[in-house]
Amino acid sequence: MDTHRLSQTVQPLLVWFQAHARTLPWRADREPYHVWLSEIMLQQTRVEAVRGYYARFLAAAPDVFALAALPEAQLLKLWEGLGYYNRARKAQACAQEVAARGGVWPDTVEGLLALPGIGPYTAGAIASICFERPAAAVDGNVLRVCARVLDDATPIDSAAHKATLTAALSACYPAGHCGDFTQALMELGACVCTPKSPKCEVCPTQSFCRAYKTGNVTKYPVKRPKAAKKTEERTVLLLECNGRFAVEKRSETGLLAGLWQFPNVPQKLDAQTAVQTAQSFHTDPKELVLETHKTHIFTHIRWEMTGYVIRCNAMSEAFTWASLAELERDFALPTAFRQFSDELKTL
Repeated sequence: MDTHRLSQTVQPLLVWFQAHARTLPWRADREPYHVWLSEIMLQQTRVEAVRGYYARFLAAAPDVFALAALPEAQLLKLWEGLGYYNRARKAQACAQEVAARGGVWPDTVEGLLALPGIGPYTAGAIASICFERPAAAVDGNVLRVCARVLDDATPIDSAAHKATLTAALSACYPAGHCGDFTQALMELGACVCTPKSPKCEVCPTQSFCRAYKTGNVTKYPVKRPKAAKKTEERTVLLLECNGRFAVEKRSETGLLAGLWQFPNVPQKLDAQTAVQTAQSFHTDPKELVLETHKTHIFTHIRWEMTGYVIRCNAMSEAFTWASLAELERDFALPTAFRQFSDELKTL
């Protein structure tokens, strides 16, 4: 690893960041709770999408003690739409542990790693931004920046490579400016050294970026070939009775654990069989109103869903029945199922 070339990024990036840093709500201070919460939310999620979630979350849980005490149903509802719901549960477990410590966060990478749900990236971000520790926070943006600066074709989804880069970058951290350097690297990857159409003409690393000099910027970063996603066919029963809709809780383990869903079966049913299935739940189907199709893509699975809106005469005790307003307000429906809401509003 070329630590000398990595160290060349420090001063240009600090100067650039001071002039071009975006104003983001979680940068208003260096409170560990705020930095931690934003980093948890920003995983796999765009900054603009997180702004609203971050504000709503802080309104409901302004500190680690409030989050530790939040009822799970409210926690999951606040998280609805962000996906990866285990992040929310692990976040609450972390908050409970910090609350048990009197609200005091560990100020080292090692101490932070001991908390639930905190990995090397989040530990590095908190340690450097909040406590000025020389600890790199290596995410996809940082991996991309460094791959281009170093002209490094090592696959960035290699855990060993990420650990090596984390150590090499940490050795370059400038005393007294650790937090700024962490954020500058992230910011450069998010705003300038982007995956497609990077803005090399305004990049502060241009003069020593090897990929730029060789004309290979878009060649990087290199990733290992992804395994093909498994496709599953599902049939979703959108059962309505007297303006209320059937929902049920998923298992407490596995995909979307503990969240609410519309009744569904893991296969594609034709309309007649879907109505017969609704009948088997003692809902006394009256009318098939609509057939609709949706797709939802998880990390490793693709759901192809056929939804049937079926008007019923009876509210089976097998389900919980809720109005549209209640579904919107009180139930944490994952996006896979929430996307059927438009069809329900037509009834």
